[in-house]
Amino acid sequence: MQLVDLSKPGEKKKIIVAAVLGLVAIIVLWWTLIGFDSGPPATSTRPTRNPSPQQRAGQRDTPRPEPPSQEVTSLAAFTEIIYAPSSYNPPEARRNIFAYWEPPTKPVAVASVPTPTPEPPPPVLLASVSPANVYARTADFKLELAGDKFTPAMRIYVDGRELPTSYKGPQQLSTTVPAAVIATPGVRNVTVRTPDNQLFSNQLPINVAAAPTPDNFTYIGIISTQNRVGDIALVQERSNRNVINATRGDVLGGRFRVTSISEKELVMVDTSLKIKHTLTMAEGDSRGAGGPLARPTPRVDAEDDEP
Repeated sequence: MQLVDLSKPGEKKKIIVAAVLGLVAIIVLWWTLIGFDSGPPATSTRPTRNPSPQQRAGQRDTPRPEPPSQEVTSLAAFTEIIYAPSSYNPPEARRNIFAYWEPPTKPVAVASVPTPTPEPPPPVLLASVSPANVYARTADFKLELAGDKFTPAMRIYVDGRELPTSYKGPQQLSTTVPAAVIATPGVRNVTVRTPDNQLFSNQLPINVAAAPTPDNFTYIGIISTQNRVGDIALVQERSNRNVINATRGDVLGGRFRVTSISEKELVMVDTSLKIKHTLTMAEGDSRGAGGPLARPTPRVDAEDDEP
């Protein structure tokens, strides 16, 4: 049986290609295993030294040191390392470039504050004033002063205003304070001194408080009569909204006495301080003389609507 048919043109090319590949494979194997250098491979030879008889004897007598075990080698890594730095003293700098001369600061003169000298005590003593508390808008009242070293030449001054003074002795003076001095609430300072101010005393205060006022009442109307003597004022209390019928002489709130009733205002006087107060009739609630005479309807606690 014929394996290859050379009469075919393709078969010849296949045979040639196979031969070339086989040759290339042989060349690669030869270069890999043997190489193309024709000389024998160079071998490195180390010259051998023949030991002397003394070295041979030493080698026989001295045993060879055993190689360090793995355990000793590993422990040597934890041995403390002692570092001894070398001593080095650098030379000192010849000049500090950051240091420069500054002119000395001029001392600032501190202004000396003189210690205030305490004022000497007044040569005259004013110990107390009576009364020390009064109400504004009250009438003239008598003021008594107690102290020491008073003289007949001394005068009483209230807020710098000289008042007529009565000398009763070296420890007592008195005066009458007019109502104009205490017309408004506040503090009034009292002192005693001579007109030339050679002798003077300390000062004491008089407290002037605001007087009580009938602010809890509102004048809302009037019931007039023909002779105007028995007029009735309708006054309402702001706290409970009750309406009170007040005539002349009645006292409202236990303190304020009705003295005058008119279609415009209601006049009352404080029974304790004798201070006059005026209430103006509220707008829209007045009942003139020509109006109907009416009284406020009494409040009914309960009503029955049944027939």
